[in-house]
Amino acid sequence: SWSIEENSITYRLLVILRPPPGHSFSLDTTEQPPAGRSGIRVALKCLCSREQLLGKTPCFLHPSGQDHRLDLLDTLCTRSYLDVEHVTCWVQMLVASAWQLLPHSLHCQLTVLPSHRSCRFQLTGSSGMQSSIEMALAVQE
Repeated sequence: SWSIEENSITYRLLVILRPPPGHSFSLDTTEQPPAGRSGIRVALKCLCSREQLLGKTPCFLHPSGQDHRLDLLDTLCTRSYLDVEHVTCWVQMLVASAWQLLPHSLHCQLTVLPSHRSCRFQLTGSSGMQSSIEMALAVQE
């Protein structure tokens, strides 16, 4: 959705997160997640049959030789649960890094706004026009 207020436009986006290959998301209703964290459990899943069919697709659950595991569990989770604050911070860093590579970055400044539960950004053009972007993150079961 979007809204206009005087000299500002606000865009609100819903971003669906999908687990990377070799991982799965599930809603855990059996255990109490760590305090302040989501009930979204992140688990490793076997890709051995996919590795045999496609080749070069490492199985994170049954690594052979080199350990190609992503640091997803360490970076975005507390214990085995998706940590909303960690994910929000990670997405904000990715967007800020990608913004610097775009031609628009020469004429428009991106500011990451503080937020713990969603990603918030402000764009300020050379004319002073401001746009706000709010990204709500969700997972699909």
